[in-house]
Amino acid sequence: MTFLSPYGALVALSAVAPLGAFALGARRADAVRRALGLAEPTRRGRIVRPALAAAALCLLGLAAAQPALVHRSHRRVRTDVQALFVVDVSRSMAASATPRSPTRLDRALAAAARLRASIPDVASGVATITDRLLPDLLPVPDPAGFDAVLARTVEIESPPPRETSARATSYTPLLQAATGGYFAPSARRRIVVLLGDGESNGVDTASLGRALAPSRGYRFEAVRFWAADESVFDADGRAEPGYRPDPSGRALLAGIAAATGGRFFEARDLGGAVSYLRRLAGSGPTATERGELTGRTPLAPYPAALAVVLLVLLAAQLSVRRGGVAWKAR
Repeated sequence: MTFLSPYGALVALSAVAPLGAFALGARRADAVRRALGLAEPTRRGRIVRPALAAAALCLLGLAAAQPALVHRSHRRVRTDVQALFVVDVSRSMAASATPRSPTRLDRALAAAARLRASIPDVASGVATITDRLLPDLLPVPDPAGFDAVLARTVEIESPPPRETSARATSYTPLLQAATGGYFAPSARRRIVVLLGDGESNGVDTASLGRALAPSRGYRFEAVRFWAADESVFDADGRAEPGYRPDPSGRALLAGIAAATGGRFFEARDLGGAVSYLRRLAGSGPTATERGELTGRTPLAPYPAALAVVLLVLLAAQLSVRRGGVAWKAR
């Protein structure tokens, strides 16, 4: 349970003034009663009305604080494995069959979402690569947060590469996945999923093989998004003459996968990539973690309604008393 406006409870302090006035009035009434020799009222008569007033004001203060029941989802999360999805955002990933067709990046992001959904209990993160590896989201157990980063953050050349040559892309910075603090120390198995077109400058596969070796807990998978008839189109829908699809990316990605003890897939075999990713994740210990907020149930109407009932009872008590006094006066 939570209080949406906790300072509203200060309304309950307003009970102090009427209760103090009642106590002062009661002392004076007792003095007059003793002077006139009248009978003492019952203890119940002394207590009921102030108790009703105090309870009603406290309930109003509680209602003003707006109590609510908070509902959160809970999920089981693997504690021994994490995944990092590395998306190529170089200029060539803007290539498509026509100006209106999905780009390579569009297809890669859709594939990343599907791959991540296949391992729902594995905390997963997002990074982008051009000629450097940059984190967008460190591994988290929230699939919705992962999808939101894909949709809102990952864009072509965002940020742009540091090099300005015709081809600035390099997959060698994947080395940083092993040295840049991308994974929690508790993750004994660390999965790196590369999604790109393979159009990279030369790669130091030997260094990648050592850094991302299975013996160090790393697992690797690459998925290629490429077609020979694709072009990079400008804002006016014209193909950029400086771009030519490079078919050698297949061999390059397959070489990285071989060096790291992983697997390489073409985008048309995404089902195979999903099955392999599930095998990489395997099974292991899990822990329960609170997920995102799913809703709130406001409780303020209930103490407010009870306060109204108490005030009605208090009014009825006062009415009966005044009626009895008036009858006696007649």
